[in-house]
Amino acid sequence: MMLSKTLLGLSFLVLGVLGLRDPRSPEKRTKATFPDLLNAGANELMKGLKQKHFTSVDLVRAYLQRIHDVHQDVYAVSVINPDAMTIAQTLDDERASGKLRSPLHGLPMLIKDNIATKDKMSNSAGSFALMGATVPRDSTMAAKLRAAGIIILSKSSMSEWASFRSSYSNACNGWSAHGGQVLGAYASHQDPSGSSSGSAVGASLGLAFAALGTETSGSIILPGSVNNVVGIKPTVGLTSRSLVIPISERQDTIGPLTRTVTDAAHVLNIIAGKDPLDPYTDAQPFPHPPDYTKSLKANSLRGKRIGIPRNAFLPTRLPNIDAPILAAFEAAIKELKNAGATIIDNANFTQWDAYYNSTQLLYGAVNTVIAVDFVTNLPQYLAQLTRNPNNITSLRALAEFTMNDRREDYPTRDIKSFEAALCLKGDNTTPDFRAAAEKTHAWGTYGGVTGALDTHRLDALVMPSL
Repeated sequence: MMLSKTLLGLSFLVLGVLGLRDPRSPEKRTKATFPDLLNAGANELMKGLKQKHFTSVDLVRAYLQRIHDVHQDVYAVSVINPDAMTIAQTLDDERASGKLRSPLHGLPMLIKDNIATKDKMSNSAGSFALMGATVPRDSTMAAKLRAAGIIILSKSSMSEWASFRSSYSNACNGWSAHGGQVLGAYASHQDPSGSSSGSAVGASLGLAFAALGTETSGSIILPGSVNNVVGIKPTVGLTSRSLVIPISERQDTIGPLTRTVTDAAHVLNIIAGKDPLDPYTDAQPFPHPPDYTKSLKANSLRGKRIGIPRNAFLPTRLPNIDAPILAAFEAAIKELKNAGATIIDNANFTQWDAYYNSTQLLYGAVNTVIAVDFVTNLPQYLAQLTRNPNNITSLRALAEFTMNDRREDYPTRDIKSFEAALCLKGDNTTPDFRAAAEKTHAWGTYGGVTGALDTHRLDALVMPSL
């Protein structure tokens, strides 16, 4: 019942926004001429804005109509920004006066519903526990988008608590109490993967030119793969997590989901950079991030050494990688060779088996690090709220709310991830936790990605999509 009310409210909101007319706009105006919004990238949209084929207000109207048209098929969006039209008009006025904040000035984007905004939209992580809660300022990610002249069009639906609520056997990718069940972009009732489900589906279906997602363990790259979009999972610390609802300070990161590599590079240019509110960004090896779009050249792969860590996708470990995916992967390797890259096969991860075995254990090092970080980091986020109507101050309080609020669909959907985390002792400064964190760091660095890169003098590693 609550889901039906949510959908009904969203439909009326979309229609209401579509009916708005800015009082400053003339009654008679040239009809907007759009490119195919399903496939249009940033460069094509910016060209259209420059040539006055359409305005940012027109784009907002068009994307809202797209959201409305597909909403009851995919449920990719949880809440629409009621100020989107007003913001678009302001950006159109700036463009008319010769002011452009960035190359993406005036383009609408979706952001995941755990990236906080200080506006009229929710910051819920998919849970009713945080409905009505407010933050003292925009998250750094949202602030960067606004400073670049990007219109935050809506919050995208997600797996509740970024897939850290229920057990693996009970969880459902893309489901949240607040957003409902996201469905994939390509087939009826398709599993969208998660947890950045709505962002990936929204990017795939052209509900905005791009979307932001978050990843702790696969939450950008997996839905990106399933929905056939480009997902970049930045190294932790390249993008700020300040006022992003956390899971793990050691593993959380924010990145783009787009239909093209070019668009992903454009968005990464906006969101990357140091932030005094996130100490992990201090590790960046440059005072300012590079311009990622400068690598978008036909000869960029010439002379590059690219490794294949075959032991990381053996059929015995990842049985879901089927023959067509592997065939497509091998075809892609040939394309890399044709583009001038040198392929180093079996550039393997030396500690892959230890990592994989740990992921299969409830209290293995990998899951322990995520769980104890969540117990520690969640209250730190909650303490910053300027309004917290449900008085959620800890993971235990969140668990109790989830069990007692009928909208959260408990016990049909369990809270075993919460319960497992609450069973662990201490916080992320205790000796036991530090030992687990050191293990996972070793598996990911010299026993994994950086070890393979250094050993084989590689520029990059490639694997098939999962």
